[in-house]
Amino acid sequence: MNIRTLVFGGALALAAASGLAHADGQKPVPYQYGMPLNIKHVIAMNEAPTDDCKVIDADIKFVDKAGKVEDVGYRKLSDACSLQN
Repeated sequence: MNIRTLVFGGALALAAASGLAHADGQKPVPYQYGMPLNIKHVIAMNEAPTDDCKVIDADIKFVDKAGKVEDVGYRKLSDACSLQN
């Protein structure tokens, strides 16, 4: 095995791993009532910022008890609703 083949194989493996890391940008799986989440710990919770009290799309990224990273989308009232009387 020559060095060129080894370097090319390493670069290819690195590109594949990088592609898997960027695949994380996919849309979250929509939450369905009763869906078991089995959350071990939360990585991030995201929602679009708004000054209006309305229902918005949000998502939660977490590690489940099996060690798999999950991204689940759901609908909720915006944080602006908690600031209004």
